Amino acid sequence: MQNYRISLNDLPPEGKEFTLDEAAIWQEPMEEFRLDFRVSKPLCARILVLPMDGGWLVRGTLEGEVVLPCSRCAEDSVAAIAARFEDFESMPGMSDDEAENDDIVAAGEMEDSTDGRIVFERNSPMLDLAAICWEELMLALPVTPLCRNDCKGLCAGCGVNLNEGMCACTEEEGDPRMAALRGLTLHKN
Repeated sequence: MQNYRISLNDLPPEGKEFTLDEAAIWQEPMEEFRLDFRVSKPLCARILVLPMDGGWLVRGTLEGEVVLPCSRCAEDSVAAIAARFEDFESMPGMSDDEAENDDIVAAGEMEDSTDGRIVFERNSPMLDLAAICWEELMLALPVTPLCRNDCKGLCAGCGVNLNEGMCACTEEEGDPRMAALRGLTLHKN
């Protein structure tokens, strides 16, 4: 996979905008994590990275469309993705007080690391744009995708899709020891 890390030290003071629309950004993590969804309309992220005191403002949009399994019947459910996001990435290793006072740690004092969105390569802070794209996609997905709002789901007994018709299961009569109580009705006083 292509490296989508940008050097934060090389950003101009007015910031820089990046467009990420390559399928590999989404496809490789989907395969790695064995997620059961596919991209139906290409996903495109536009990310502005703006240097600020103590860190960087990351602002962007993510658009496209994915197909997920319905949470009730497992049929295809189409989810349009139209997300806006904004986050502040502070220099790793800094406390909030240091970031507010702009006491930036010298790049030579940082060790090479690969944890999180900001990573260090040869003592230079790099922002992983692919990690941002993937995180924002996961946040934009519906929690319970539905093929339609009135999806009836699957029969708990035989597994038939109830959206396509009724199943042949007979309604369970319950515990035969309770048969004497089935006709009982209670009246409130």
